[in-house]
Amino acid sequence: MSEAPQPMEDHVLVEVTVPAPADAVWAALRDPQKIKQWFGWDADSLKDEIDFIFVTHAEADEARRVVTFVGVNDRYEVEAIGETTSLVRVVRSAPVGDWSDVFDGMIEGWISFTWQLAFAFARHPGETRRTLFFSGPPRGNQLGRSALGLDAAPAPGEPNAMPLGPDDASGQVWFVARHQIGVTVDAWGDGLLVVLDSPPKADKRPRGATMLTLTTYGLSDAAFADLEGRWQAWWDERFETADPHTG
Repeated sequence: MSEAPQPMEDHVLVEVTVPAPADAVWAALRDPQKIKQWFGWDADSLKDEIDFIFVTHAEADEARRVVTFVGVNDRYEVEAIGETTSLVRVVRSAPVGDWSDVFDGMIEGWISFTWQLAFAFARHPGETRRTLFFSGPPRGNQLGRSALGLDAAPAPGEPNAMPLGPDDASGQVWFVARHQIGVTVDAWGDGLLVVLDSPPKADKRPRGATMLTLTTYGLSDAAFADLEGRWQAWWDERFETADPHTG
């Protein structure tokens, strides 16, 4: 006798308020050129990833402003809150249960990217971003949030003026989640740093791992290269470099 199917329920993975009309936010989920300004980070594979996720493996309900991703039970929803504000959420249909202790790389990606979407609309609508990305395990036992002194960061929306890695940075806390934090950085053209820490896992990452995404706006080529050099040196001293998709 076959087993009865598990009962399913919707889990809201991330929900953010975006200061933009719902139609504009919906376009940012459907136009690959607009998706490029908030999804993931700059990489040779970014165009192919966007095409795979949002074009060839996505089903869009234009009337409801819902994008469902083929092969996974995840969907983006855009809800109008008046004429100039939207609610954006990622929802997963999954078995009933408590997810408060779950670490899932795909979930963490949705959290990071959705907050990056909100940041692009709130601070840099229509602007072009440039990003730096670092990923790998720590050489010691400090993951990214601790190494950057962000364990004691203020609450979301509060100013953040402590030194940040190799930079004396000021800005504010943009968001805080269980495994990650985002802080704005004035000196990067009002940029954004997202720090994602993966907890230790005996068979794949015994010391855990960290991913840093640095989003910048309006920096000259020289300033961007200088930023990359400073952060690469800081990273190499404290972390190894590894492909984030292998762990």
